[in-house]
Amino acid sequence: MSRIVFSVTSPNDYASTVEQVTEALKSEGFGVLTSIDVAATLKAKLDVEHRPYVILGACNPHYAHQALEAVPDIGALLPCNVVVREEDDGRVSVVFMDPESVLGLIADPAVEKVGHDVAEKLQRVADAVGKA
Repeated sequence: MSRIVFSVTSPNDYASTVEQVTEALKSEGFGVLTSIDVAATLKAKLDVEHRPYVILGACNPHYAHQALEAVPDIGALLPCNVVVREEDDGRVSVVFMDPESVLGLIADPAVEKVGHDVAEKLQRVADAVGKA
C-alpha cells in the first residue's frame, strides 16, 4: 500500500502550530477553505472530551483548477486535508494528506503531475513546521 499521509512533529505548542501551518500553507499558495475543530465538535455533539485536534482543508487554486479541468470528479478528493493534533504526551503532530498517492489513484498523467507538484509544496510546509 502506498502512503496516504506524511507527518512532522512541531516543536511549538498547539495554537502556535495551527498559526504556523496556516502561514506556511499561505506562503506556498494555499488557502485554508475549512477549519474543523474536531475536539469542539465531539464535545458539542457527544459531550466527549478530546485533545486539541483540527482539520484544515487546504487548497491551492492553481492546482485545483488544473485537476478539475483534467477530471471533473476530482473534486471529491479535494481539498488537501492537514491535521494538527495534540498527542497524549503533549507533542503536536501535523499530518498531511499525500496528494501524490491520493491523486495517483486516478491514473491520469495530468492529475498525477498535479499530485506530484502539490506534494512538493506540502513537503516544504512540513519542513518549515518541523524546523520552527
